[in-house]
Amino acid sequence: MTAAAESRSTGDFPLDREHAVTLDSTDPLAPLRARFLTHRAEDDRPRPIYLDGNSLGRPTAGTVSRLAHVAEQEWGQGLVRSWSHWIDLGARVGDLIGEHLLGAAAGQVVISDSTTVNLYKLAAAAIDARPGRRVIVTDDDNFPTDRYVLEGLAARHDLELRLLPTDIDAGLGLDALRAAVGPDTALVCLSHVAYRSGALLDMGAVNRIVHDAGALVLWDLCHAAGAVPVELDATAADLAVGCSYKYLNGGPGAPAFLYVRHDLQESLRQPIWGWFGRRDQFAMGQGYDPAPGLGSFLSGTPPILPIAATEEGVRVLAEAGIDRLRAKGALLTSYLIVLADAWLPELRLATPREPARRGSHVTLAHPDAWRITQALIERANVIPDYRTPDRLRLGPAPICTSFVDVWDAMDRLRGILRTRAYEDFPATPTRVT
Repeated sequence: MTAAAESRSTGDFPLDREHAVTLDSTDPLAPLRARFLTHRAEDDRPRPIYLDGNSLGRPTAGTVSRLAHVAEQEWGQGLVRSWSHWIDLGARVGDLIGEHLLGAAAGQVVISDSTTVNLYKLAAAAIDARPGRRVIVTDDDNFPTDRYVLEGLAARHDLELRLLPTDIDAGLGLDALRAAVGPDTALVCLSHVAYRSGALLDMGAVNRIVHDAGALVLWDLCHAAGAVPVELDATAADLAVGCSYKYLNGGPGAPAFLYVRHDLQESLRQPIWGWFGRRDQFAMGQGYDPAPGLGSFLSGTPPILPIAATEEGVRVLAEAGIDRLRAKGALLTSYLIVLADAWLPELRLATPREPARRGSHVTLAHPDAWRITQALIERANVIPDYRTPDRLRLGPAPICTSFVDVWDAMDRLRGILRTRAYEDFPATPTRVT
């Protein structure tokens, strides 16, 4: 491409690499990138670029030192005595997440179990709280674990699981939701940000529609928490779950959080009765007497090491501020889309174009998306991920992705497409995509 063509502008984004450098120089979050570990450059390969923060976030340097301290001092030296300050770690980190990332007052968020287990607990509790109502509503493009949990609950309780048809690029339409809920609806479970396309739902509008029908709402915040503003209290949300290993940078398999609105905590009863959810748990008494408030939604012993790791990730996000994270994420994804429009005509945008209607990842569709993904990783040292049926998903995490990262990644992607290097890779996806 000629220098003249390379320097032309599309909208507010000139296409030359110097513009990316300029954007980085004025990025207020840029200093925080140094707090994260990066994978090492290799002499014989291009500089590594990570665009999968929406699947697994990077660790901070503070995370590494915190884990070492917990292992060597709190566990190694304190041993069982450290439970005196570990016992409420999940609640303390939950409050930190709630205050800075979820718009939730203290005492409503706690880290506990996996997303799947937490979703099961809250969905089961919500169904039981609406006796006589026979319908659970979700969309057919909701994250698989959500659909599977709801399918299992519907089968167990002989309920109808109503799957709403969804545009996998644009997301669920509110008119379809209005038409689907009514006096027979017990629970609506939806993702705030769609895992495949990044489409963003209007939480306040959804809550009003569902509450007008007398049902409860359970939100999956896995692709939202730490990337877009969430206002659980202000929008009168009922229940929510979310993982900590994506934008919260808690590490692989880190436990999830759950949210239960204050006024629902005493009336809902979750089904997994474990000793951490019992009043006066160390009395080891007979029978299950649920702890007051949010404590009754706990079950088993919490995993201290990954909760500590999550706290370190959330502290950096809190320092950044969710509004600045959202502004950066919208700008990064807009920049990526502009470059894709200009350079990659063979790829189709499979994400809402308007920044207000998407989260912080962008999906591009192509019949050979799987092979393109593998070529990017192996030939160009760019790490995205693939989603069925034909989606290349690019997740620039606002806290630690630069604009130069986006420019370089898209430049390498157009090279892969121009040379058709992806044709050297098998067409059948592996187990992990």
